[in-house]
Amino acid sequence: MIFIDGVQFSTRSSHTQSHSQGSDTLTTLMEHPFLASTSHSLKAMQERKISITEDCGSQRPIQSRWVYIFQREYATVDPALVDVHLIGGFEDVPSKHANGTNRSRRSHEKLDGYSYPLCTKIIETLSRRQETFHIQTLLILGHNTKRDSEGNACPIFSGFMIETATGSVVPAGFDRSTRCPDEIVRRIRIGASQEDPAWDGKLLETYDTRTDQFVIAPASWTLYRLHMALTLQHLSDAEILLMCSTSPSAEGPDFVDHERRQWDYLIKHPEWQYTFPMRQPRIFERTAGGWKRCSVSPDDFRSTSG
Repeated sequence: MIFIDGVQFSTRSSHTQSHSQGSDTLTTLMEHPFLASTSHSLKAMQERKISITEDCGSQRPIQSRWVYIFQREYATVDPALVDVHLIGGFEDVPSKHANGTNRSRRSHEKLDGYSYPLCTKIIETLSRRQETFHIQTLLILGHNTKRDSEGNACPIFSGFMIETATGSVVPAGFDRSTRCPDEIVRRIRIGASQEDPAWDGKLLETYDTRTDQFVIAPASWTLYRLHMALTLQHLSDAEILLMCSTSPSAEGPDFVDHERRQWDYLIKHPEWQYTFPMRQPRIFERTAGGWKRCSVSPDDFRSTSG
């Protein structure tokens, strides 16, 4: 169930809620005064650029230690009280739709793009669950869309930072040096988990807030990923951008580099068992210089997971 500003948000809902009802719920939430106000306040902020001097290492004071979580990764602090911040999705629809008036009211119109159906699905899921979700930020779709000099739609903000001690949210951009440990494996796992039955219906919990460790649980993949890596690595940067991105005009300058580094890894290590032998997790803990991999024996893993 969904709460807004301390009050339960009611829907016309049941467990058989239709897609159109989910769209109506999203539209209503986008226009909610509390969420509209938080979006307006967030857009007025300057995006903070997180550099290597503010990375994840323990040289920084404990209250200022940041960890980077990718899309579709999770770090749950208290499952009984979940604050939700939806930021990043934008109106990646053709200009003939985006240029219309009051776009958010076209809930029942069939739209192209990825953000709108994804946001609808997220809201549907939150409203159906028995857990309590406090939506604090909804900077998505029309609230998070701007246009470049050529008229292409792109997000105002693609990332953000949460200070867990205070709950404050700040728009933020992260470079390659600040994305915490095991970046390439985590990127590959995000895609592989969608094909791995062991992850069906589960969240990719990645960072353990209690132990201050990255615990990267295993995911398996087939040799089809190697085939795709061998095929795609020969494409030009422009071709990779067009074929591998859902929003080519909105990607950052390092998108193609991220893709190529994943393919290089898969070509060198095509079998998932190399990355996750005996389906053990990859665990990283803080050091003075950043993060180090912990050695975990199969017996240790069984004792902690049983």
